[in-house]
Order: sequence, then C-alpha cells, then structure tokens
Amino acid sequence: MDTLKSKIQAEGQVLSDQVLKVDAFLNHQIDPSLMGEIGDEFARRFAGAGVTKIVTIEASGIAPAIMTGLKMGVPVIFARKHQSLTLTDNLLTSTVYSFTKRVESTIAISMTHLSSDDHVLIIDDFLANGKAAQALISIIQQAGASIAGLGIVIEKSFQVGRQELEKQGYRVESLARVKSLEGGQVTFVE
Repeated sequence: MDTLKSKIQAEGQVLSDQVLKVDAFLNHQIDPSLMGEIGDEFARRFAGAGVTKIVTIEASGIAPAIMTGLKMGVPVIFARKHQSLTLTDNLLTSTVYSFTKRVESTIAISMTHLSSDDHVLIIDDFLANGKAAQALISIIQQAGASIAGLGIVIEKSFQVGRQELEKQGYRVESLARVKSLEGGQVTFVE
C-alpha cells in the first residue's frame, strides 16, 4: 500500500535495527484518512472470506480494526490487556509478551462475544515475532471459532512472525512489509 509506505518513510522514526516508531500516525496520534484507506484495503483483500467478526488487541490495533469492521460491516472485538470491573466472568484468556514494552500481559475477551459460529479476521498494527497474533489465535480457538486470516498494517519481515503463522496454515496479508531498519533506514520488501 503506497500511501502507508510513504507515511512510514516521511513520519516513521527508526529507533534501532529492530524498532520502528510510528506514533505520529498509527499508535499514539492517529491519521483517520490513512485508517480509512487501511480499512478499505483489508476489506478488499478479505472480501468473500466470510468474516463475521474482527479481533484485535488493545490499543494500537483498534483504529485499523474499527475501520476494517466499518468497511466490512462486522463487529470488532478487542482483547483487553488490563483488568476491568466489568470484564471478570466467562473470559477467554492468553498471555503475550511485548518486545517494545518489555512486559508480559494477560489478554482477555468475554465469551459472550465469540462463538463457534464466528469466522474471525485478526487485525493488528505490527507483526514481528508473532507473539500477539499467537495469543489472539489461542483465544479464538478457545471459543471454537475459525480464523479467516490476519491483516497486518506493518510487518517486520526480517523477524519470524510471518513464517511461523504461515507454517501453521494461516493467511497473512500485510500492507507494508519492512525488509530492514538497518542504518536508520526503512527498506521494504518489493
């Protein structure tokens, strides 16, 4: 997706050969026009896949997931990382380690929102080692739901996430595949 790649080049900051900061438009400040385009693109790529729900993880996956849900006409569920007074019973849970935050979190979705009748599209902001995706897959499987695929805004193709997910038979659609962050420069997979 050319618009996204241009935005990454113009406003993204390479903090190391492993970390790309995109908080100017994706995960702190959000560019609504770009999110609309992202929603359109995921809806186009997964059209006809029979998606009944979209699942993401808070917080950075919410904006692209909502726009995709809007375009596809399906509900969006986000896995919560923080305990809530209203989210206590009948939970589907998994744990995920965040490389950038250096913490392990338990994520949860209420059983009332997912069932074996659902065919789920996972949307997330980044794919690196695939830990967040695996945690969401675990929750979806606990509900007995099936998985249509994974829509990723930015993939770090130099890490193993895609390979692990594809090895398990999952469809992965990434809008921008980063080949390298070496030397402070973003290069993309063509």
